[in-house]
Order: sequence, then structure tokens, then C-alpha cells
Amino acid sequence: MPLESLDLALRAAAIALLAVLAVSMWRDLGQRLTGRLAIALALGSAAHAATFNIGGTAAPSLAFAPLIALATADIVVLWLFCRALFDDGFALRWHHGLIWLAVFGFSLASCLMLGPAGHGRLVVIANNALAIGFLGLTLAQTVRSWSADLVEGRRRVRAFVVIATMAYGGANALLQIASTGGGPSELGNVINAAMLAAVVAAVTLMLLKVGAGDVFAPEAAPVERPGVAAGPGVASAAEAAVSRRLVDGLMRLMADERIYRQENVTIGMLASRLSIPEYRLRRLINGELGYRNFNTFLNNHRIEEAKAALADPAQAEVPVITIAMDAGFQSLGPFNRAFKAETGVTPTEYRRMRLSAA
Repeated sequence: MPLESLDLALRAAAIALLAVLAVSMWRDLGQRLTGRLAIALALGSAAHAATFNIGGTAAPSLAFAPLIALATADIVVLWLFCRALFDDGFALRWHHGLIWLAVFGFSLASCLMLGPAGHGRLVVIANNALAIGFLGLTLAQTVRSWSADLVEGRRRVRAFVVIATMAYGGANALLQIASTGGGPSELGNVINAAMLAAVVAAVTLMLLKVGAGDVFAPEAAPVERPGVAAGPGVASAAEAAVSRRLVDGLMRLMADERIYRQENVTIGMLASRLSIPEYRLRRLINGELGYRNFNTFLNNHRIEEAKAALADPAQAEVPVITIAMDAGFQSLGPFNRAFKAETGVTPTEYRRMRLSAA
């Protein structure tokens, strides 16, 4: 089979798989932020599959320029998708849309203005350097947030999806930059198309097998107090007793020492204080207390302390930001978002209602 035909076949396969993935996401997760971002990511990847050209520096036609810009701006969608995937409190803001529009506009303008002016090589380098920059942001976000997920199986699937996507994005950007100016490369296009098809196939099969809803599941409502169900047999009863003792120790750290107030509290730090492996503490918080995310577990305790302070008439003159910082939040913005998500009202509104009722 000629290289050009193989290239087209691989591109078509990748686009078809991305369409299946987008439809599956729409069906299962169309109402969730992560689902909508995943659909946008799949559509942008399809635009990339249709337009990438390894080694080519010719000015794109007017019909292809918007698709190329859409594929370039897809790296912003990947960054936002990873933030939403690992941060349960993440919400899209207006400046996220401005960032996407800026990247889309830059890519479109460079295709329509620099390419026809004979600066095609500069266009390729600029667009892919931009992609590498956002890949760096995505990697940093993933490393910083990955450990907060308490569901072991979901953590592995999420890590695979993100790492595979970023690995292809980085390889594609470096391949395009390295091949710039050498003329169109049919072999390079085939290699790139094969990598894309392989990554999309692996991600699609994994999500269809595991279930996208399981990977991107919403926060489960935490249980007020743990209930350890011991199965039949001495071993199960012993394990239940150990779990109860560990949960009691963990809750003492929260209630007595208020360890959640400390800056940069990690699950490794708590595991060290309880003298147990980190994976054991993950299972404990997830299985016995019902939390799926470590940051949500911490914020629940912080918000409960803040609610008590806001409802206290003796603290009516204490600024909200002081209460937030005392409870362990590092700034007012995340506190306000987490508080409203938990209670449905802002901290100021909550204080007004509780003090007026008192």
C-alpha cells in the first residue's frame, strides 16, 4: 500500500474512533463539565487528524486554516480537561474562554498572514512551541493533582488517558518542528497518523471497557460517620477493628489537632502520622468515609469550621477572609467557591442568615 493511502487510512481510522468516543461521552457525560470538555477535545483532535502535515510549510487554504487553528487551540482544551478531571472544584471562567480565543486567533492569523507571506516555517514552529508550553502546564497540573484521587482503579485509568494524550501531543509537536523546512514527508505523516490512531484506539477501548461514567464519576456524598461492615470470620472482624481504630485516629487528627489547617497537607503526611502506607489511607478515606477526592475530604472539615465561626455572634466582626485563612484555605476565591458548592450560598449570605436567626 502506498504511503499516501496508508496515511489516509490511518487518519480516517483515528477520526472514526474519535467520533465514537465523542458520541459515547455525549451519551454518558454530556451534562458534566468533564464530559463536555472531553467531547471538545475529541473534536479538536479530529481536526488535527485531518490537517496535520509533517514537514510541510506551504500556506494552508482558506478552508483548512480554521481547522488548523481549531486543532492548535485544542491544546488549551486538553489543559482545561485535565484541570477538570483532577480538581472536583474546578469551574470554567471567562478568562479560560479568552485564552482559548487568543490561541485560536493567533493560529488563524498566522496561517492566513504569515503563511502566504512565505513564513510557513515560522508558523509551524510558533504553533507547536505554543502546544509544548500548554503541555508543560498540563503535566504540572496532572502531577500536582493526581494523588488527590482516592479511587485506585480510576487513578490508573485517568493517568493513562492523560499521559498517553500528552505523550502524543509532545511527540507530534517535536516531530513537526524537527521536520520543518525539509519538505512534506509522507513517512512522517504515516508515523504521526499511526501514533495518533494507536493512542485514540487505546483510550477508546479503555473507556468503553471501564466505563466513562466510572472514570469521570461525580463526587459521592460523604458518610457522616464510618460504618465498617465486618464479614464472616475472625480475619474480617480483625480487619474491621483495625479499620475502626485507624478511622478514629484520623478523625482525632482532624478534630483535635485540626491538621487540615496546615499548609500543603498531603495524604502522604497523614499516612505518616498514622504510620500506615499511603495506599491504605486512600482506601480508608474512600471506603469507610465515602470520599472520592482527598481535597474534598480536607475542605469538608475546613468548611465545617468556617460555618461554625460564621454563625458565632462573638465573631460577627471578624472578616470572612480571616475565617477562611484560619480554617486552612490559602485565599478567598477557592474558599468562596468551595463554600457555595457545599452550602448553596456565599459565606457572607450564610453569616447573615445564621446571625439573623440567632
